[in-house]
Amino acid sequence: MIGYILLGVIVLSIAYLVFAYNGLVRNKNLVAEGWSGIDVQLRRRADLIPNLIETVKGYAAHEDKLFHDIAELRAKSISGGSVAEQSAVGQAMSQALGKLFAVAEAYPQLKADANFRDLQDKLAGIEDEIQLSRRYYNGAVRNLNTMIESFPSNLIATQFKFEKAEFFEIGDAAAREVPKVDFKTR
Repeated sequence: MIGYILLGVIVLSIAYLVFAYNGLVRNKNLVAEGWSGIDVQLRRRADLIPNLIETVKGYAAHEDKLFHDIAELRAKSISGGSVAEQSAVGQAMSQALGKLFAVAEAYPQLKADANFRDLQDKLAGIEDEIQLSRRYYNGAVRNLNTMIESFPSNLIATQFKFEKAEFFEIGDAAAREVPKVDFKTR
């Protein structure tokens, strides 16, 4: 009888080991898949930027520094890097593109240009896709990191050298702040 109990404990332990290991592998692959989705969207944005810059250059040629800054950020985005580096570059790229669209506001002919409007719409769609991809990736990272830190799966994660993944965070603290709404009449 004791032999059966011992055998049952061993079988359950091995089953849990297999289950936990497979869960860690599954979550690690989901993190990789999530990062791939972000990478695809960042590359789509980077591919769209030269056309956008050329369109704006035709109207605002004196904005060379802004065009140069965006070109540098595009090169950094394409070259890859860690999650934290890509997050910082992505935030800087969003700010630079905001400045580019602010420049475009000063040129009514540019705002009326069909090519510019099409590029602007495509960029807005890509930004939405980046946000969705970032949320998916961060959810996968959360699940993986929870398994790595939770007992008893943390013992298996340590044994097989699973590492925590980095979240893809918004680098700008101002973007995290809740907007202040004031309904007082003046």
